[in-house]
Amino acid sequence: MKLGLLCLLLISLLAGQQPAPDPVGRWQVKFVMAGVEKNLILVAQPKGVGSFLLQDTAPDNKPVADPQPAAWSQLTNDRISFSGEVELPIGTCCRELGTLIFKGKFTSKNAMAGKLIFVTSVDEEESPYKFRSEVGTFTATRVP
Repeated sequence: MKLGLLCLLLISLLAGQQPAPDPVGRWQVKFVMAGVEKNLILVAQPKGVGSFLLQDTAPDNKPVADPQPAAWSQLTNDRISFSGEVELPIGTCCRELGTLIFKGKFTSKNAMAGKLIFVTSVDEEESPYKFRSEVGTFTATRVP
């Protein structure tokens, strides 16, 4: 009898859970670093494979011609992580190569939001990590 009640309780709890959102697909990502908004499209394929289509990060805010390799992983509690190596404008004078890392959470099955960090390989003595880095925020919506 107790085992039957326990089974019913577990079934009712599991029935109320929603499946985790599926990140596979195309995502329009808007991100802001140092007060500047930039855009990319994340193309998330199965098994954590992906690419970035950089929309306005080339010189003169033009699109980057070739997709850049990226990777993603779906974490617990509807969290998502995706990253890739990119070249971005830093400030008003410079461009730097580095790793762009997004860490966020699904806000619905078709939207996510969170924080990002761009880490370069340039030495920076004042940084606790000794690398130049910029932090920011992002939002993303699924492209139909």
